[in-house]
Order: sequence, then C-alpha cells, then structure tokens
Amino acid sequence: MDTTDASDPRDGRDRRGRRDTLGRLDPLDPVGRLIAERACERLIVEFVHTLDLGEPGDVAELFTPDGVWEWAAGDRRIEGREALRAYFAGRPADRLSRRLCTNILVTLTSASTATANTYFTTYRVDGHTGGMLPPRLPVQVGRYEDTLREHDGRWLLTSRELSLDFAGPTERLGPADAPTKA
Repeated sequence: MDTTDASDPRDGRDRRGRRDTLGRLDPLDPVGRLIAERACERLIVEFVHTLDLGEPGDVAELFTPDGVWEWAAGDRRIEGREALRAYFAGRPADRLSRRLCTNILVTLTSASTATANTYFTTYRVDGHTGGMLPPRLPVQVGRYEDTLREHDGRWLLTSRELSLDFAGPTERLGPADAPTKA
C-alpha cells in the first residue's frame, strides 16, 4: 500500500506540511514556511511581470481591496484597488519598461501575514514604437518594502513602499531613435 499521500492521524500532518486547525499550512513547519514564502516571492515577480509585459492596470488585482502604494520620499500615496488601477493604467501607452528584481527576502510574521524587501532596477523609455533599442542606463535603482497578507486563499500586497537610491528622468525617444535589428 502506497502511503505517500496519506495523512498521519497522530499529528495531522500530510506530505505537504503541518496544518493548523483552520486547514492552513503552519508557517512554523518548514514545508509550510517554504510554500508561503514562495507564494510571496511569486507575487512580487508577478507584479513586475504584469507591469512590464501585461496590462499595467491589472497590478491592482495583486493588492488587497484596501491596498496602498506609497513612495517613501514625497507625497505619492495611492489607496484602494480602484485608485491603484487608475494610477497604473495611466502609464503612457508608448512606455517600454523592464524591471529586474533581486535579493527578495520574505519574512513570515504569522500564518497569514508577511513582510518582504526586494531590490529592483528599472530600465524605461517613453516613445517606443517597437523593436529592439540600444542599451540604456537604468532610470531607477531602489527597493520595495512590502506587507503581504493571505486573502481568500491567495497572497496579496497590503502595502508597497518604494524607496529610490538612484533615479533619473525617463528618456523620451524621438523619430531619430530607430530600433536596431537583431
């Protein structure tokens, strides 16, 4: 008899990790901790993937309904999913951006909450009409400081604070900036 998927009735444990009384993975169990941390890391990567390659306004769905996006320096604070959707959907349609995220450090603070710190580098130009461009310097290097929460069975951002260590203006391409051919 194969018992690899069977639960052990003595401790409520199955092959995916220990569960709490509500059926959630116990973050103190090594497997539960890894699963929760990985879900948070994936959310962080999904955010930049959606912003760079998807519909920018869709990143609002990665926040809790009362989620907040805030810049550490300045007065930019956007609260709530609808405001976040409008903010991110308002990006210029001709913007080409790519963000690189590294050093993602997730810390579980409970079975359903976590914090995370992530370094990011942003490459961005406006006025892009297609094709590959010559290399550019990054326009931003900074970090995201996130608070995350499991909401309806899915990890979401409750707040994201963006801090910039290096920043410059976004270049606007002109007609003379023709894309190169690979």
